[in-house]
Amino acid sequence: MRALLSNEPGGPETLRIEELPDPSPGRGELLVRVRACSINYPDVLIIEDKYQLKPPRPFAPGSEISGEIEAVGEGIQGWSAGDRVIAATGFGGLVEKVIISANSAIPLPPERSFEEGSALLLTYATSIHALLDRGKLRGGQTLLVLGAAGGVGIAAVEIGKAVGARVIAAASSEEKAAAAREAGADVTIVYPSGPFDKDGLKALSQLFKDAVGPVGADVIYDPVGGDYTEAALRSIAWEGRFLVVGFPAGIARLPLNLTLLKSCDVCGVFWGAFSARDPKANAAHVEQLFRWWAEEKIAPRISQTYPLERAGEAIAALRDRKAIGKLVVTVG
Repeated sequence: MRALLSNEPGGPETLRIEELPDPSPGRGELLVRVRACSINYPDVLIIEDKYQLKPPRPFAPGSEISGEIEAVGEGIQGWSAGDRVIAATGFGGLVEKVIISANSAIPLPPERSFEEGSALLLTYATSIHALLDRGKLRGGQTLLVLGAAGGVGIAAVEIGKAVGARVIAAASSEEKAAAAREAGADVTIVYPSGPFDKDGLKALSQLFKDAVGPVGADVIYDPVGGDYTEAALRSIAWEGRFLVVGFPAGIARLPLNLTLLKSCDVCGVFWGAFSARDPKANAAHVEQLFRWWAEEKIAPRISQTYPLERAGEAIAALRDRKAIGKLVVTVG
């Protein structure tokens, strides 16, 4: 089988297509013929050895896949060859065939494409865990979403609207703001590019404050980081919840007096650890996501697809913050 492998730390240009032996499933495992693999920000970090998960090399990036079961390992009931599945793999998805635990497989409805299926799990499961478990978001509250046109950003906008919140979407261009409006955002703002000096930070903070209104944002969803974090935190409501999701603009340093003045919470969001520690709660979230999907309240937005040979380009586009919604690699 073909695989896109990382043999040394570096950017997408270091990845190479190589031939590997077909794997065989062990007890409790499924062999899946990969049809699509979506690209997520951990794929940018893991090949540079900057992610918390550091698999031994060579390895293939690719953290969520969809495909068809080719073979079933011993001790498995309920799955058969030909069944369509989606799964979060952590890494190893940019291959033609992959082994997954049967416990991690989720049925893909027949009316959904492989591309759609591969683009659902990580972004939407992260966002529902962030907003409902960590952010305690309720109907009628105000949600500010940074990076609102990215994969997790659009997911947060849609889930916010699904629970009845007022959603303010912040993005770095008018094109991205338009994508957030299409996803249902009530208000959109375009923020400038950093880094910022003192006056620039003050202006950015005022931009967020004006958008959310005088009461402030009950929940702030931040998958961006950098200078944007402190500026956004200054717009939070009394006893608001600030959700730390990611850092493509850099890891922020917060003056903690801001949390005292607003009596607010700063909450980390690590969906991978949550799903492993509380699989029942995660399964309930996934069931809710599928209900919302059927009701057309959420829908993965795929802006571009790539063949396996060009998967490095997709990772580079995400690294360079050029993506709107999800980028998907089609396999086979």
